[in-house]
Amino acid sequence: MATVYIGLGTNLGDKNKHITTAVKLLAERAGKILALSRLYENPPWGFESENEFINAALALETVLSPLELLNITQQIEREMGRSGNTSGSYCDRIIDIDILLYEDMILHTDNITLPHPLMHERRFVAVPLAEIAPALLHPVLKKTMASLALSL
Repeated sequence: MATVYIGLGTNLGDKNKHITTAVKLLAERAGKILALSRLYENPPWGFESENEFINAALALETVLSPLELLNITQQIEREMGRSGNTSGSYCDRIIDIDILLYEDMILHTDNITLPHPLMHERRFVAVPLAEIAPALLHPVLKKTMASLALSL
């Protein structure tokens, strides 16, 4: 079993429902939810929008490999109505599910990078993650989630 940390975000529609649905589907398809942060309201990051985001983080115990988990998170995003963004830029979204950390694994492939390469630059990721795992150590930066959140 591996412990994985996932970031969730949404800024369209019934945001609370989208987060709840994503958590439920992850629990059904990916593993056992060990912890879930509260919901945080945040402005858009990397693009302009009138729609505020709701973000959360969760800890998940899974038997899935990183790539298997990625496939499931992307399938859930599609099922919930997230359309593919071909422009490569950030945009409004019904749901965003990001694998932040997979144990202390460092992995770079064409499909996935672990730990998530921008998580330490994003307050909307760092703060919810620090809530559920303050002493967790970033495997590359060698800093705790609490210290990363405080630095933003």
